[in-house]
Amino acid sequence: MTDASRIEFDRQTERLVELGLPALAGISEEDLRALVAPLADRLPEPSVPREGHAPFVIVLTRELVDPCAAVPLLRLMGARGLGSKPGIVDRNHGEGDLATYHPLEELGVPEAKAYLLVDVERGEEFCDVRPEDALPVIRGRGRTPLTIDEGIALVMQAPHLLEKNKCFMLSGSRRSDRRVPALWISENAPKLGWCWDGNPHTWLGVASAGQRRH
Repeated sequence: MTDASRIEFDRQTERLVELGLPALAGISEEDLRALVAPLADRLPEPSVPREGHAPFVIVLTRELVDPCAAVPLLRLMGARGLGSKPGIVDRNHGEGDLATYHPLEELGVPEAKAYLLVDVERGEEFCDVRPEDALPVIRGRGRTPLTIDEGIALVMQAPHLLEKNKCFMLSGSRRSDRRVPALWISENAPKLGWCWDGNPHTWLGVASAGQRRH
């Protein structure tokens, strides 16, 4: 672990505290810090900065925080203060809302309250590609699509990655139908909505990561 990685890890930890995640989780600030602290031993080496990429993100799972409660904490890059618009959950997810989405079993998502998502890309190369066609390409590269929890964590820590015409699908979370959850911008606010697996969108890529570490 390098100093740069540790500085970023500490920044992400403090951002979770500042945004009020301990209260949403029903734990103290000290307990949240203690929960994520062991992940510092799993940090990756720094990589060359590039557009649409984050070296790692601390993920708090729905076992700890309800994603419906976390989405309103999201803001667009540059949005500050009480006048900024909170993230919203599309009301058209249907019966059960976000609770009906689960990680694809083959992803091996850790059964943990917190873990690291490493080598994250928002995947704009898959804009205008059907999600069902993008997923085999991502898997063929040894990468993994993001889940809803991971997408929320990414925008929470790196809001600059959600921008106009470069939004992304979260193909790692699915339900019994062909809906694919996605994060995009609506009325100047982050929005967690969904699209059909067989429909391409010019402004939606498919986000992926290299590893999950816990």
